[in-house]
Amino acid sequence: MKNRKHGLHGKLKAKAGQGEALAKILLEAAELMKTAPGCELYVVSLDARIPDEVWITEIWDNENSHDESLNINGVRA
Repeated sequence: MKNRKHGLHGKLKAKAGQGEALAKILLEAAELMKTAPGCELYVVSLDARIPDEVWITEIWDNENSHDESLNINGVRA
């Protein structure tokens, strides 16, 4: 299938009381993703009911673009 998008939607659970701190780190990564080739969407959100759960939604033009984004300086950190 040509032009197949690659999407990820997942949850990270922070240590107790650290949900906002984790979200802040992920938002810093989102700034790096803005310049990543193929990134169409990178959203970080807190769960209003469970404040230590952080959701990340990503859409990429293809799986390879996502994989390459993990090599951007600062992303894995």
